[in-house]
Amino acid sequence: MRDLEIERKFLVSSDAYKKEASSKIKIVQGFLNTHPERTVRVRTMGGSGFLTVKGKSNASGTSRFEWERELTDKEALALMKLCEPGTIAKYRYRIHFADKIFEVDEFLEDNLGLVLAEIELNHENEVFKRPKWLGEEVTGQVQYYNSSLTQKPFKKW
Repeated sequence: MRDLEIERKFLVSSDAYKKEASSKIKIVQGFLNTHPERTVRVRTMGGSGFLTVKGKSNASGTSRFEWERELTDKEALALMKLCEPGTIAKYRYRIHFADKIFEVDEFLEDNLGLVLAEIELNHENEVFKRPKWLGEEVTGQVQYYNSSLTQKPFKKW
């Protein structure tokens, strides 16, 4: 269990990441709670499920408390029925680049057209190399949080 998530989030400027991806998986997720102080997410991916609790982000939006437990797919699907309105569907690509892993989310359905990359870091000021397809940083911009995208999807911006 990791209890502190430190990550930065970016827009993606081209689809060149697809050629560099080591994997691609479909994710569907909903939220049992989207309170600004905490979110509770249910996710299915690759035949497994996950329940994740995230705390409020720090001032920079770079770090926050995170707790996650694996569920069976059946448990996750049952919990999805209890979620608030709105779900997220996306393809996640994993890209190994300069000793780091970037996760690129290509959103579907009401968020079609939005592509975001995230990188998890060991500390907030960690320096890392940027792939050419990495665009503008959107770390801490609440409209790009998955919980926000269920309430105000990209197509409504």
